[in-house]
Amino acid sequence: MLNAFIRQHGRAPTLDELRALFQVRSKNTASVMAGRFVEAGVLGRTATGRLVAPRPQAPPPRRLRLLGSVAAGFPSPAEESLLDTLSLDEYLVSNPESTFMLRVEGDSMIEAGILPGDTVLVERGRAPRNGDIVIACVDGEWTMKYFYKQGRDVRLEPANARYATIRPRQRLAVEGVVSGVVRKLG
Repeated sequence: MLNAFIRQHGRAPTLDELRALFQVRSKNTASVMAGRFVEAGVLGRTATGRLVAPRPQAPPPRRLRLLGSVAAGFPSPAEESLLDTLSLDEYLVSNPESTFMLRVEGDSMIEAGILPGDTVLVERGRAPRNGDIVIACVDGEWTMKYFYKQGRDVRLEPANARYATIRPRQRLAVEGVVSGVVRKLG
């Protein structure tokens, strides 16, 4: 019943909801039950004592076979041998707690190989370096561009000659640095 409540509501029940869920009248009984759930690891508590649902466990990353390399220029003799296995989660995401994904709209970054419909992986909390591709809010508008800073001067450069450089007039907030691009072919 408790797991069904957490799945349905996306959170742990309050003490009153716990009473109703287990059909007990006493708040004290519900509090004792909550304590036992916490001791068993079924629920957690915040510093203020509020009940919280445990973080869902991510499924273990699936490992794919890395069989070798392929020539993208001149053809080379075909040879297949198992070099290693590779988890795409581990390969693409170095910091899962601060990484999120965004779907790309628009073509301002096509010369960087980022196309409309692609998904970019964005790492929050990493200070951008010159040449990094960032997700930024510039004067109230969100964009993805190359980041450059020289002294106090900041500019955001597109990767498409049809677009102009952006120089923030009032406010710039860098939300994160793009760390990867995912595109499904076909």
